[in-house]
Amino acid sequence: MMKRKLTLFAGLVTAATITVSAFYSRGGDPKLAISTETVSRGPIVKRVSASGTLEAVTTVQVGSQVSGSIDSLYADFNSIVKKGQLLARLEPSLFRAAIEQAQANLDRAQADHERVRVTLTDAETKLQRARQLADRQLIPANELADAEVAKATADAQLRASAAGVTQARASLEQAQVNLSKTVITSPIDGIVISRNVDAGQTVAASLSAPTLFVLAADLTQMQLNASIDESDLGAINAGQSVRFTVDAYPGETFAGVVKQVRLSPVVTSNVVTYAAIVTAPNPELKLKPGMTATLDVEVARTDNAVRVPAGAIRFKPTAEQLEAMNAAAVDNPKRQPIVWVAREGAVTGVPVRTGLSDGQWIELIDAPFAEGTEVVTRVASPTTSAPQAGGALNSPLMGTQPRRR
Repeated sequence: MMKRKLTLFAGLVTAATITVSAFYSRGGDPKLAISTETVSRGPIVKRVSASGTLEAVTTVQVGSQVSGSIDSLYADFNSIVKKGQLLARLEPSLFRAAIEQAQANLDRAQADHERVRVTLTDAETKLQRARQLADRQLIPANELADAEVAKATADAQLRASAAGVTQARASLEQAQVNLSKTVITSPIDGIVISRNVDAGQTVAASLSAPTLFVLAADLTQMQLNASIDESDLGAINAGQSVRFTVDAYPGETFAGVVKQVRLSPVVTSNVVTYAAIVTAPNPELKLKPGMTATLDVEVARTDNAVRVPAGAIRFKPTAEQLEAMNAAAVDNPKRQPIVWVAREGAVTGVPVRTGLSDGQWIELIDAPFAEGTEVVTRVASPTTSAPQAGGALNSPLMGTQPRRR
């Protein structure tokens, strides 16, 4: 075994010696491995990525304005309901007793009002008689004054009793309204997406109305609440196309449209985001409220652009690489991006004006070369075998690598 390892090591040393000898026999100038790609014409679409949560366009929380125990339920999760349909009923006995008590209070107030009315009529009759007697000086003046006071007092008591009747009637109406609130009905046509109570459960509405059901108006139209980073906000506008995916259907892409960009910022761990509302059709009801979506917003597009790979713009050869490629530096007073064009085994730098970019392709404005031109995207340095910023060019003066188009 040891003899076989020594034999293998000796073979590797011999091969390395032959390779080094071959290198120096060529003068120590190895060929460059240059990668190129082709200038083409096609669409460039710039997108902004974000994440968000799906929800129904219209969601209504159905609560209770009165406290009590749930007597019976008439709807459950995923129930299709119509406007006015019975959803639940609270136990009504206490509210009926309150109505009877309010009715008794109203009857008593009306009786008191009638009694005071009779008193007022009597006081008016006595005042009239006292005035007649006083005109003939048959009674002293203080009796006439007492009659006037009695009439005024009865008149005030009548107004007070009338107010008592109004108050008692309002209490009765309130008790009747409370009884009607024990019947919980649907305010819209929709579907029950949440039920938060069970039969026999007590709900307390003393501080706030408890939510019994959550209804969605129409799940065939969904709404995506997306969080847009502040750096991307300037590119987002209403009407832009959106494509998104959800984890439940990893191989399927859904479409939507930006409806609104809300101005209220959301700050989380010093990161500022804004909510963009995206409408999305859901005819097959695949999308469910609460799903997390990953979306791309199409913020800019050109369908027939002369384009180069982004690697061609990023490629910036060193002085050593320029010398190895027998290429000269480019005079670039306007500091434009430079694309290195490979023609007939030679490499030439050409300043260009760039436009829209999608990360993979970059648009050329008034392109100085035609479609099909080979541009350098990366090279392997003469001092290392690792490629730098690029891919492959076939040239009689340079190393041969597979060309990628």
